[in-house]
Amino acid sequence: MWERRLLPVIGQPQPERADAVRNRRKILDVAARMITEHGTDGLSLDEVARAAGVGVGTVYRRFGDRTGLLMALLDEHERRFQEAFLAGPPPLGPGAPPDERVIAFLHALVDRIVAQEDLYVLLERSRKANIGMGPYGLHHVHLAALLTQVRPGTPTAYLADALLAPANACLIAYQRHERGMTVDDIKAGLTLLAESVMR
Repeated sequence: MWERRLLPVIGQPQPERADAVRNRRKILDVAARMITEHGTDGLSLDEVARAAGVGVGTVYRRFGDRTGLLMALLDEHERRFQEAFLAGPPPLGPGAPPDERVIAFLHALVDRIVAQEDLYVLLERSRKANIGMGPYGLHHVHLAALLTQVRPGTPTAYLADALLAPANACLIAYQRHERGMTVDDIKAGLTLLAESVMR
């Protein structure tokens, strides 16, 4: 009896082998644990590979570099965040007035950054990180669309950039650790900024 197998389709990503999936999970778990225990400063792909029990080539092939590994660590949480603002309950998700959704989005974004602040700071400080890297594009499109509903005919692409600029990890970390601001202080400031933009 022969076993039926699906043939690969050109242009479609191929399913991962079970051992590749296990190795990926092992690498991500080890990297997350190392960051929790020792912070992000000493994170090296060689050390992650050694602790995960895989070859360093496996880590480099899988993630490319440290920035790629950081992006993968952020990805799972970011997917949940995107699901919440695209299809979750209001006011973050659809169903609330757009001005309320703008503020809910900015507050949730601050919470999202604070939850993995060390990773975000490391990613932003990486030489390869840039403004278009990671989820910024989707955040910008979402915020600009909401602002267009609130203030049609205004330069909402620019206004979305202006509202996202203070919601970056390096600034939030500085505000919290150097200025002694709380997360609520930061959210209150963003609310004032957003309200003035939306008037």
